[in-house]
Amino acid sequence: MKDRLRQLLPYLFVAFVAASRWPGLMPPNFSAVYALVFCAGALFPGPVSWRMPLGFLLASDLALNSYYQWVKGYDVLNATGLLYLACNYLGYAVLWSLGKFFRGTRGLTGLLGGGILGALVFYLVTNTAAWCLNPFRNPEYTRTLTGWLIALTRGTGGYPETWEFFRNTLLSGGLFTALFGAAWRLSAPAESPAEKGESSPAGVPEESEADEAKA
Repeated sequence: MKDRLRQLLPYLFVAFVAASRWPGLMPPNFSAVYALVFCAGALFPGPVSWRMPLGFLLASDLALNSYYQWVKGYDVLNATGLLYLACNYLGYAVLWSLGKFFRGTRGLTGLLGGGILGALVFYLVTNTAAWCLNPFRNPEYTRTLTGWLIALTRGTGGYPETWEFFRNTLLSGGLFTALFGAAWRLSAPAESPAEKGESSPAGVPEESEADEAKA
């Protein structure tokens, strides 16, 4: 039963994240995507660890950008917008690689710390790209240290300040990493005493000892 659930979990995670990406459903930058990509690197087996999140992100980004371009009227499919999207995938690659680094972490606390760190790195990469490329031509994003700090902390006028996005990034990265990690560990098959490194129960000789006794 647990083996079957373990096989289904990556698909359940992706289905949950897909639902969470519906426009307007979550607060800005409060996303389960960071946790999905990090946990895919840290937990998912074999090629599934990169094929599944990459395929999902490509399909969902194509759908979302088409929605914003032709329904909302935002010009997001221009060259600069696509380059900025590519920078997002650079951030995802860093997240996934960080997950691979944390692969084998036994404690949920370590996995949680890695998820929060990954969300922080993703925030720095994508907001630096937004400052550097400035796809919406925000006048505040001057090519200076001050402009970069504004992009990371205050953002542009008429929108919530960037530190609020940063807060949501960290909160969602930690929350969903904890949820995904806990679900993954609860679905793990029970380990035998030999796998745990435990000795045989008291009074029961090991196989080699039993053979010696017979001799």
